[in-house]
Amino acid sequence: MTEKIIVLSNTGSLAEARKIARALIDGKLAACVNIVPGVESIYWWQDKVEAAAEWMIVVKTLRSKFDAVQETIRALHSYDLPECITLAIEGGLPEYLQWIRDSIES
Repeated sequence: MTEKIIVLSNTGSLAEARKIARALIDGKLAACVNIVPGVESIYWWQDKVEAAAEWMIVVKTLRSKFDAVQETIRALHSYDLPECITLAIEGGLPEYLQWIRDSIES
């Protein structure tokens, strides 16, 4: 199992995305959080198709930090059921991958 992961979550506003990103960085739970504007989500919610403009956060972190990342997202998120999913980082520039680890563990 890979130690470095990406956590994805969509938020309802830029302010909310920034608040979560800052908490993750300040808490040394992530090396970097990208905020991606202009996400349009179409999804099922309570037996209806909904659509929303959202801001995606892309969190670079370690698997060992996931529980704390997830709890931070839950605590600061405005949604009843926030998206919080992981993708394994299977490869990449070795120096960048080391930077992820060093940034969180320093």
